Amino acid sequence: MAIKSTVFKAQLQIADMDRALYADHAITLARHPSENDERMMMRLLAFALSVPADDLRGNLEFTAGLSDPDAPDLWQKDLTGQLVQWIEVGQPDDRRLAKACSRSEVVKLWAFASAVPIWWQALEGKVVRLPNLEVWQVPADQSKELATLAQRTMQLQVTVQEGQIWVGDASRSITVEPKLLKGLHARR
Repeated sequence: MAIKSTVFKAQLQIADMDRALYADHAITLARHPSENDERMMMRLLAFALSVPADDLRGNLEFTAGLSDPDAPDLWQKDLTGQLVQWIEVGQPDDRRLAKACSRSEVVKLWAFASAVPIWWQALEGKVVRLPNLEVWQVPADQSKELATLAQRTMQLQVTVQEGQIWVGDASRSITVEPKLLKGLHARR
């Protein structure tokens, strides 16, 4: 018998001063049996940092992720079904990123873990030509600390100001300072 996903619920309050975005979201997350709290919380952080201010071009949604090798962790599709955002968490290979870039307007990657510098050194030259790819690194100690906030029912506040991110619940707050490894060069 297969192990089932564990369901987590999050009330997420976002105050992103860098994007002038202030919103509340009720989110249900399914944590795949092979996924740990750190990766799940990175998906939640990616949502908070990528959610659009309005739904004119569709909503940002969690996908089947690890259960479906052809799906990203999150995506935003417009009303015609076209991919607006494709969001990955982890360390995918260059072929996966190139395929995603050919299918979506913007591809965002949130890499974490101590092996990111080695992975990025091998990957950077292969993805430099992808103009609609944005790559961020969250330091391993910060992503591990973020995992300590994981609970089956969460009430989290995410505050963003001048590139610095605070994620907290009623008892503690964690600072996350992602590093931009590759910015967008897409025509807009």
